[in-house]
Amino acid sequence: MRIEIRNLHKSFGTLKVFTGLNLTIEAGEICVIMGRSGTGKSVLLKHLVGLIQPDSGEILIDGRNIVGLSEKELYPIRIRFGMIFQNGGMLQSLNVADNVGLPLIELRGADRQQVAGKVSEKLALVGLAGRENQAVSTLSGGQQKRVAIARALAQDAQCLLFDEPTAGLDPPISATVDEVIEQVNRDTNATCIVVTHDLISAFTVGTRLHLLHEGKVAESGSPEEFQASKNPIVKEFLSRGVGIEDHRTESRINVKRLRANKPQRNDSPAQEETTSPDVKKSE
Repeated sequence: MRIEIRNLHKSFGTLKVFTGLNLTIEAGEICVIMGRSGTGKSVLLKHLVGLIQPDSGEILIDGRNIVGLSEKELYPIRIRFGMIFQNGGMLQSLNVADNVGLPLIELRGADRQQVAGKVSEKLALVGLAGRENQAVSTLSGGQQKRVAIARALAQDAQCLLFDEPTAGLDPPISATVDEVIEQVNRDTNATCIVVTHDLISAFTVGTRLHLLHEGKVAESGSPEEFQASKNPIVKEFLSRGVGIEDHRTESRINVKRLRANKPQRNDSPAQEETTSPDVKKSE
C-alpha cells in the first residue's frame, strides 16, 4: 500500500495540529513517525483510516483520495489496515486464538473452523506457535503486542499501524518486538507505519524516518541521513533521546553501532521468557 498526504491541514478549535503537512510512504517500507508529544502523530494515524477528517488537503491510498468519503465508502479501505495499539488491545476474557480470530468472525462472518488454521499460521509468524489456548492474562506485555500483530495479520492487512509498540517494555523485549516488526515486513511486504518515542527502535526498524514539528514534516530520510542531518530541529530532538549512546550528551545517534550490536535474527523471533508459558513474566 502506497500512501501520499498532500498539504494536510487540521485544527481543533484554536489548536493547529497540521499546517500543510506533506508525506509520502512507499509500499512495503517501514515508515517511522517521530515527534514531541502533541505534534499529531496519533492524529495522523486516525486520518489515514478516516476516523478524523482534515480541514483541507488530500490523503491518497494507492492513488485514491479518501478525504470526504462516506462511512460505507471507507469500509473497504479500513479493512486493508491493521492497528496494533499501544497496550495491545487484548480482550482479557478470551484466549489467544479467540483474540486473533475475533475480527474475522465478527467483521467477515468467517466460520470458526476456517479461522483456526489462519490463526495458527499467524501466531507462528510472530513466534507464538502453540499458544492458541493460552489465557491472555498469562502473557507478558511483549507477547500481548505480538498477539496484536498476529490479529492484524489474520485480516491480511496491507498496512500495519503501530502505536508506540515498545512503550513500557524493557530493552531486551523491545528488541524482540523490533525483530517481529522487521520479520513481518519482510515476510508479508506489508507497509508498516510506526509511531514511536523510542529512538533506538526507530533507528533499528525504520526504512525512512519522518520528524513532525509545528504541523509539518521537519525532516524525512533514512536513519543514516538523519544521523548526518544539520537541521537544528533534528539535532535537538535526537539529543533528548534517553538511553541513547549510554546516556552520553551526544546530539547524534551512532546508527552503525546500534545495528552492529543488534542481535542476529533467526527464522522466528526470539522468545521473551524461559519460564513456563502458563506463568506470566514480570516485566
